[in-house]
Order: sequence, then C-alpha cells, then structure tokens
Amino acid sequence: MNYPHTRIADQTDTYHGVEIPDPYRWLEDDRSEETAAWVQEQNRVTFEYLKSIPFRDRYRDRLTELMNSPRYGIPTIRNGRYFYLKNNGLQNHPVIYMRAEDSEEAYPVLDPNTLSADGTTGVATFAASRDGRLLAYALSQSGSDWREIRVRNVDTGEDLPDVIRWAKFFEINWTLDSRGFFYARYPEPVAGDEFRDANLNHSIYYHRIGTDQADDLLVYSRPDHPDRILFFYLTDGGRYLVPGERVAGKDSFFYIDLVDPLNPRFDIPAQPLIGTFDAEYSLLCVHGTEFYLTTDRDASRGSVIAVDVARENAVRTVIPEGEDTIQSAWNSGDYLFIVYLHNACHRVAFYDFEGRFLHDLELPMLGSVVVDDTIDTNGNIFYVFSSFFCPTTVYRYHIATRRNEPFFPVDHGMELDRYRTEQVWYHSKDGTRVPMFVMSAREMAMDGTAPTILHAYGGFGTSLTPAYVRWALLWLEQGGVVAIANVRGGGEFGEEWYRAGVQERKQNTFDDFIAAGESLIALGYASKSTLAAFGGSNGGLVVAASMCQRPDLFAVVLPQVAVTDMLRYHLFTIGIAWSGDYGLSDDPTMFRALLAYSPLHNLKPGTRYPATLVTTADHDDRVIPAHSFKFAARLQACQASPAPVLIRIDQGAGHGVGKPVSKVIEELADILAFAMQNITHPPAA
Repeated sequence: MNYPHTRIADQTDTYHGVEIPDPYRWLEDDRSEETAAWVQEQNRVTFEYLKSIPFRDRYRDRLTELMNSPRYGIPTIRNGRYFYLKNNGLQNHPVIYMRAEDSEEAYPVLDPNTLSADGTTGVATFAASRDGRLLAYALSQSGSDWREIRVRNVDTGEDLPDVIRWAKFFEINWTLDSRGFFYARYPEPVAGDEFRDANLNHSIYYHRIGTDQADDLLVYSRPDHPDRILFFYLTDGGRYLVPGERVAGKDSFFYIDLVDPLNPRFDIPAQPLIGTFDAEYSLLCVHGTEFYLTTDRDASRGSVIAVDVARENAVRTVIPEGEDTIQSAWNSGDYLFIVYLHNACHRVAFYDFEGRFLHDLELPMLGSVVVDDTIDTNGNIFYVFSSFFCPTTVYRYHIATRRNEPFFPVDHGMELDRYRTEQVWYHSKDGTRVPMFVMSAREMAMDGTAPTILHAYGGFGTSLTPAYVRWALLWLEQGGVVAIANVRGGGEFGEEWYRAGVQERKQNTFDDFIAAGESLIALGYASKSTLAAFGGSNGGLVVAASMCQRPDLFAVVLPQVAVTDMLRYHLFTIGIAWSGDYGLSDDPTMFRALLAYSPLHNLKPGTRYPATLVTTADHDDRVIPAHSFKFAARLQACQASPAPVLIRIDQGAGHGVGKPVSKVIEELADILAFAMQNITHPPAA
C-alpha cells in the first residue's frame, strides 16, 4: 500500500523517569489545516480501496434490505397518552409518535428527519410532561454528545421559545406539576474547543417552562470535584430528587425533599442517602420513607436493600444475593421486578416490597430484556425482548393474569431456521472459564474455513447478552460465523468478574479475548487465516491490544472508535471518568500497567500485522478521533506485511449514538466487505 505521508514530530514526554516518544501528537489538533489535509488523504486512499472490492455494493444493498423493517421503542405513558419511537425501516432517525391509551390511531409528534438535509440531526432523548401536553426533547448534531433541549406543544406541534444549550450526559425528568424539568449540563466551552477539551463542572439544573436558560436554578453541583459526572433520579411520586455521583465504579447518593410534588420547593439542601463510595448502587424506587436500591455491597452478584430516611438511614436487605447477577431492577405499582443475568442471558423475576418471590416472567426464548416502569390503567407493563434470531420486540404483559403479547408487529427478515446459536465455554490463560456465544449455519463443515468474526466489549461492567444484530445476519448469509465472547471487565457474573478486568488486571480482558480466538480455531470454526477481531470503543481497545500482543492470531482486525492512547486518554472530553477502569498514567504503578498494553505504544516496526481497518468519526467527542488517527499512522509505519492498514473517517458523525441509518449501513458494509476481502483474497506474502 502507498500510504499518505504522516509527519513525524520531535515530541517526547517523560513519565516517572521514562521517556515516551509521541511523534504524532500534532494529530490531536483536529482544528489544524495539516490534520484536515491528513484526514482527506487517508480517506482518499481508504475509499479507493473499498470501492475496488467487488461485493461491497452487494453488502450495502443487503444491509439496506435487512434494515428495511419497522422498529419500535418501548412506550411511556403520561396522562393516558402513549409516547414511543418508530422507524419505518430506512428513516435516518426514528419518529416520536403519540396515541391515546384507548385508541389505535397514532400521531407523529416530532420527525427528526425533517430537521437537517443530510440526516445528521437526531433526537438523543425525550420526555413528555406528567400531564402529557408538552414534550422536551434533546437534539444531537452530527453525533456529538452535546445536546440542545427544546420543548414542543404536543397538541399544536409548535415549539415553545425555551432553548437549553450545552447539556450532556443526562435524562429529562419533569416535575409532577408539569411546569418544568431537571437536566444536567456543563459550562459553555471555549469556541472551537468543544469537541476535545476536558469536560468539567457537571451540574444539575431545574428549568421552568417559559423562562430563559440563564435563569435556570442550580440544584446540585460538586465544584470541589469538577471532574465528576453527576446523574439523578426523580422518584415516581415526584417528591424526591436523588442526585448521584460515581467514582471508580462506586456510588454516592443524596436526596432532596421537594415536599409538595405539585408545588415543589428548591430551598431544602441535599441530605445524604448513601455517601461512602463503598459499592455500586442504583435507585429502584421509594416506598413510604424507604429508598429501595440495588447494590453489590457484600453481594458480588447484587442484592436489593431499603434505606429508611425516617430511621436515620437504617438499612435492611429486601432481596439477598442469589446465584444469578442482578442486571437491573424496576418497580410498577405493588411489584418489584428484577432482571437477572444467568450465563449471560436474562430472566425476570417478580417480588413484593417485602422481598417475597412471586413468579418469573415467561420469555419466548433465551435472550435479552429491557423493562420499563410504565404501567397503564389496565395493569399492563411493557418490556423489550430480543435474541440473536429474534428481532427486538415490544411486549405488553398483564401482571395479574400473566398475559404476554407483542404490542407492535414483528418482521424477522430472513430464514432463521437455517442458523443456530451455541454457548461454548473455554479456558483463559489463567484457567478461568469464559463463555462465548457462537452463531453459525446449522449444517456447516467444522474444518476451519469459515470467515469468522470475534466480537467483545469487556469493560465498565457492561454485559453482552443475546441481541438481534443485522450485520451478523449478513455475515451468516455469506457462510460466516459470528462469535461473542463474554470476557472479564464486563458485568456478566457480577462485581468480581468486572473487577477482574480493570486497572492492573486489565490484561485478563485481553487474555480472555485471545483465548476465545484460539478456542474458535481449536473447535474447527476458524483458522488464523479466517479469523477477524471486531470491537468498538472499549471493545476497540480490546481488539487493538490483542492484535499488538498476538498479531499472528488474526487475519483481520477492526477497531471501531477505539481507545488506543492509554497514557493520554484522560486529558480529553470525559476521559477522566474512565480512570476507574483504566487507572491514570500520573500514578507510577498504573503507568507501567498502561504502558504494557497501550495499543499505540506497543506497535513494533517490522512486524507483520493483520489487515486492519480503523474506523472513527470527526465529531466523536467521547473517544476523540486522535486515538484512531495516531494509532493508524503508527501502524502504517510499522507494517511489514502487504496486508492493508487503512483508516475510515466518517464526516458529520460521532461515537455512534444517533448516527443516521444511512451512515450506519455505509460504514458496516465497508467494514464487512473489508473483512471478507482480506479473508477470502488475502494479499500475497
């Protein structure tokens, strides 16, 4: 490959007496003309290569067909009105619809597809007021994490004058009187630096409808800890606002008594609820004077506790730790329902407020569940179910009669009986047993010739459970295999599984991923010439680090919006919030651990690396594109194999959330075509 020239600068940093060159530091400046020219040249080379792949257009067309079916979101109910998302199939963004609870006729409230000609403006989140008359919605431009909040009159379709800017990392919670809502934002950034500078002083505000943002009431902030990201709950009855903070995966909670939900007071200071940062907590609900929370305190796989604020925050255990891991918990009416993880699949159990088990929710098959605490006037709750071969489906469940039925129609889009899913277990380097889902054709030759994609995430306690992924269906149709490894660093088996893949133990995550690849080869699914590694964000770190350590194991590597510079990640946007998982290079012990696996710093000149397609976006203000820029430049310089090393830089897109469907299809078609091309037609040695 004739790669574009990348200037090598004389830049060296000293960490704890160790000199570390950083010759591509200049690529961190996304505003410079030199960086813009480099991006343009890299994209020119990349897209010339991609256009030469004969089946690229066919992949794009098939992905378009697979995406072209209606998709619905779970409804929320406000004053007898259902609000939900619907995408007809190929719309760049789903439309917000409203229908009366006793009617089948739905009306579009907001169509984001009309807000920009190129489809780069989307709605990131929305919330209807308690009386169902107003809709607050947060716009995202070009995939950025920055949000602009607007308010629409549901009945007239007109927007109110209210505009809120520089909101980030929040949900919208309306007060019970429907006169205003809570949200979170940062101070206005310096013009030109909004996509790269560190985000500091996250704060929670209350906005009263009809007032200017400058008059919004500051409700909770931590100026003594400006690097913390805040979150909050508004209890269902509207009486308590519950701000929270997270430090290194452990939480602290306060509560603010608004006294009268229909005439809330904001002059009462926050009181401590859980203030020790001794474990992970999540608020479930308030029942009387007791705050119900899930926690892993003294319960690695989770338990439910109740904190009684009328009894000096006395704590009692409601649901003790069991064999399965608590994924999430919800409340509707007189019921608690707990979503458990059992061998990386979900099950849902119902309890009363005393912790007495009532019954399980009968699910269609092994899969994944997202439950909402909305309950309609007939005693129905709603949940979303999906599995590898079952499209995401919204169900309505009547708790008393256990009647369970799809709420919206479902379209599979392919011959699902041709394929199968197995859960296999393999041993990692240290002997730990790790599960992996493997999707393949029912009748496939186990001779190692199948093009195989191995995917993982392995960070921040996030669990990979069975889900309907359309790109996987395309890959299976081409005779391929898709494997999903539940490596350590995820939350599949509770706190211990998560903690085993963080900071100085992060190497366990990479060992698990490498062992997954070796297992696929040993089982006869793949070979070193047919195995591709694919991961995004933290998963991109996993595949990039694994490639550096075992370049011989993979034919193709596909790091997407990956974290690759582990010595400087914390200096940009919200990077400091990841230190609980990664640690900081400021600390001498963690510096050595980070340097040992940091993908950017472990590429070695003269090494035969796999074919690699790095993907990122110019508006990614979560994992800034400089991670991918510097990694791709270094990898191109080190590559001793004829296998291509390319970077695809999407313009007008961000980290992934809110990306237009058209861009999703184009990017996935390019990734899959690149992978298949370099498995079935590898470059000559």
